[in-house]
Amino acid sequence: MDEETAVDAKVKEEKPVSSPGDALAKLKARWQDCRDCPLAAGRTHMVFGEGNREAGVMLVGEGPGKEEDRQGRPFVGAAGRLLDKILLSVGFSRQEVYIANVVKCRPPGNRIPVDEEREACFLKLKEQLEAVKPQILILLGATALKAFAGPHARITRDRGTWQSHMGIKVMPTFHPAALLRDPGKKRAVWEDMKAVRAYYDSLGEKEGQS
Repeated sequence: MDEETAVDAKVKEEKPVSSPGDALAKLKARWQDCRDCPLAAGRTHMVFGEGNREAGVMLVGEGPGKEEDRQGRPFVGAAGRLLDKILLSVGFSRQEVYIANVVKCRPPGNRIPVDEEREACFLKLKEQLEAVKPQILILLGATALKAFAGPHARITRDRGTWQSHMGIKVMPTFHPAALLRDPGKKRAVWEDMKAVRAYYDSLGEKEGQS
């Protein structure tokens, strides 16, 4: 190997590998001024997502509400405070997981995002998923479930049943806002989250045995 070839090889060896944090930062910068759907016209902030950029668990909700739009952060209103409690109940902190939404901008009056809006954001969400590379994906509510499983999915029927997407284990469950409206759903979410915790812990056991 001549000296020039050796130098080139050394440069390649020392070239830093892109981290999930780098990838997410680039995605956020690229989408900051997104105008791909009509929701952009009414937003205060684009709500990208936040949390551990190398999280083993990623949660996806529907879209930003009033408080999320004001702060530019996901799940910081009443539903977000409940989500924090749900996570803590099975031993996860908000800082350990990554949280995002199907759409990044608030729909008027917190209505359900329409097909055009969901489709405009879904490729962005998939890029986030590919950057974080979680082992478990928790889908919060009907909008998140249908985004991944199709229009015929039903959260009341499919919650609590493991699914798969891009090789990632997927657990659909009720959105925290649904629990605020109907506290009777809390037991179902508790069971779903216990299943998530058990599977997550089993992954650690497998790694320890390998």
